Amino acid sequence: MTQSSPWRIEARALVTLAIPMIAGNVAWSGIAATDLLLVGRLGAEAVAAGALAINLFNALLIFGLGLVTAAAPLIASERGRRRHSVRDVRRTVHQTLRAAAFFVLPAWLILWHCEAILRAMGQEPDLAREAGHLMRGMQWALLPFLCFTTLRNFISALERPLWGLIIMLLAIPFNVLVGWALIFGHLGLPALGLLGAGIASTLSSTFLFLGLLTVILVDRRFRRYRLMGRFWTRDRDRQRAVWTLGLPIAITLGLEVTVFNASAFLMGLIDRESLAAHAVAIQIASLVFMVPMGIGQAATVRVGVAYGRADPAAIGRAGWLALIVGTGFAMAAALMLVLIPRPLVSIFLDVHDPANLATANLAVSFLAVAALFQLVDAAQAVGAGVLRGIQDTKVPMIFALFGYWIIGIGVGALLAFPMGLHGVGIWFGLAAGLGTVAILLIARWSLRDRLGLVLR
Repeated sequence: MTQSSPWRIEARALVTLAIPMIAGNVAWSGIAATDLLLVGRLGAEAVAAGALAINLFNALLIFGLGLVTAAAPLIASERGRRRHSVRDVRRTVHQTLRAAAFFVLPAWLILWHCEAILRAMGQEPDLAREAGHLMRGMQWALLPFLCFTTLRNFISALERPLWGLIIMLLAIPFNVLVGWALIFGHLGLPALGLLGAGIASTLSSTFLFLGLLTVILVDRRFRRYRLMGRFWTRDRDRQRAVWTLGLPIAITLGLEVTVFNASAFLMGLIDRESLAAHAVAIQIASLVFMVPMGIGQAATVRVGVAYGRADPAAIGRAGWLALIVGTGFAMAAALMLVLIPRPLVSIFLDVHDPANLATANLAVSFLAVAALFQLVDAAQAVGAGVLRGIQDTKVPMIFALFGYWIIGIGVGALLAFPMGLHGVGIWFGLAAGLGTVAILLIARWSLRDRLGLVLR
């Protein structure tokens, strides 16, 4: 390829956009990791209770994140049509923020009854009670984090994602400080335990939102969009567009994440060691997943801009390059999980403590299976991202329902209980579900022209 090759140009644009987004995702996961590190010092029982609460919280958080994700392809396609559009970009941001607020109200009501919900699911009463304490402080983080994510989608769709990364990096030490103070009772504050961990999460999410909002209001590159201007103006057409595109994304992400949540609840039916090991292994796998997730987010923007220009060749280049880069990284990540699983587990758990031996060994066995599905996990994440760029979200939602729940949970439950593989069987089921969705998404992307997805 020559220096001026369209493929080389697209590759440079994709990587330039993806790197800050990947780093931002890792920073986001790093905030969750520091929470686990702090809670882990309270003991394995606190880790297990925290896993239950966080899984319930994440089920609603991820649904909300899917809803506000609609901002990225809408803004990107608008930039493809009119490079310097201001009003339509502002309309999308306003209506996405309002959609987030509409969603949060019933979500808060659900999370307020965390303990009762966990008891109804058959979890141990003492673990459900401790999980409820954590949720009392954490549930309020939902709105500021969704608002932060909307603003992050805004600057990312403008292909200026660096400030999102900077704010998230600043949030990590802030989260450690307030978590350390509130959980263990430092800096003159009472030791609140799991409740303190929840309050720290809310404060950290508020820090993220207010920090990025301040940048957008001050930086001249963002200030021209006047995001706070005419904020309360009703705009039914754009609100409908956000929900039409965002709701299927929300359901898709909700189906994916609740599969992992359901797997945690199934682990809780096995024993506490399996649940704690699952929490550690999922945290490690989630850190690895941040890279293909970021590539998929970048691909949504790059494909979306080409879609707005009505340029099928550019759409294809952006999508295939993202898939190649994402699966290439996954191969390296799978090798790492195979070669050094115990050192990775030791980051979150004292593997030399005899009391943690069973949990550590289970976590290592779970990571061996996680290495097997790194490729398909990356492929389905990037595949969903490129399809969102062409605003194709409804059929992928159906793929997710079939793959994650019918295949994933079905195979996992069968292997875990009737066939006696326990926790490892659940992880094999997750791999089967992810693989099914990956195949279906890439097949649809390959047939996009024949299916008329790029014609408008």
